[in-house]
Amino acid sequence: MKKILILSANPKDTNKLRLDEEVREIQAALKRANNREQFEIVTEWAVRVDDLRRALLDHEPTIVHFCGHGSGSTGLALENNFGQMQLVSTESLAKLFKLFKNTVECVLLNACYSEAQAEAIYQHIDYVIGMNRTIGDRAAIEFAVGFYDALGAGRTYEDCFEVGCASVDLEGIPESETPVLRARSRFSHQHKSSDQQKTEPKTNQTNTFPIESPTPIKEKTNIMNGSTTQNIDKRSGGIYFGDSATVQGDVVGRDKIVTTTTTTTSGEVFPKDEILQLLAELKTSIKEASIDEDEKDIATGQIAAAISETKKVDVKNSQETQETQEKISKYLADTKTILDRVKDIGEIGSKAFSILTKLAKLIGITII
Repeated sequence: MKKILILSANPKDTNKLRLDEEVREIQAALKRANNREQFEIVTEWAVRVDDLRRALLDHEPTIVHFCGHGSGSTGLALENNFGQMQLVSTESLAKLFKLFKNTVECVLLNACYSEAQAEAIYQHIDYVIGMNRTIGDRAAIEFAVGFYDALGAGRTYEDCFEVGCASVDLEGIPESETPVLRARSRFSHQHKSSDQQKTEPKTNQTNTFPIESPTPIKEKTNIMNGSTTQNIDKRSGGIYFGDSATVQGDVVGRDKIVTTTTTTTSGEVFPKDEILQLLAELKTSIKEASIDEDEKDIATGQIAAAISETKKVDVKNSQETQETQEKISKYLADTKTILDRVKDIGEIGSKAFSILTKLAKLIGITII
């Protein structure tokens, strides 16, 4: 019997998701399956960090299904003891699933921007599905229904993935390319022989998941730090953090490129109050914007996490200050990536990027 562990989290300071409907539809899909006696479903609601670990230990599942909010490279959104968002890092998730690599066959992360976590977990688990962008409630539910309909029919995980994507497409929802599967043939699943297994990552298209070229054809800018030179893709929306670094290159805004030279110096006093004020302004500007709600929720979640880190820092502790700077830089990097990606950003573009630029100078980072 295959045990399916469904973990759901919808912190009260995030957008409301139809997670109860998703779980109900998964249960219905397997209940009507011809092979329904081969599956057991265990559900855990309002999952906290401790609950995640305990659920894996207690239930020893074959399939782990997470439904909720993703937050890009910074992790998945679980809940704390007060029902508010607590991010679990990508690295921590990978380390956790490494401990269950002999029992867990498949992990499905039905959450926005969960591809980063899928990639990390795939180091240890043979079948992992994540989302490469935002995914709406309807698409997430339809994908799950298609996946578990196929699972109940005795199909392979790869087939289940394909059926899930097809289900989204059949409903006329333009998100069928959002799910991404990583798969390897360490062992055979269902009745599929090992020579039929796919070893390459897949999307729902016939071509494979893009593999990074050894010589990417992308515009680069150099970052000089003493005698060290790093190449960074200017279109990545990243943020560079470093000690006493002079950065020369293009700062890419939404509608224009401005060439600037920025010098950051380590050892300066951490202007905590001013940083908190700017972070609050940035959060407000995004909350009031007419952009996709999922994008807005992820962006404001990143900023909320940055605010939380800033409030905790002891400005007299230089080591703690530096660690906080590094954390905030990652949150702002993901925020900028979201701002670059959303289409309807005209009303907040100049204001948001202006605030980001001010924050960069205060914190000692450079937006790329």
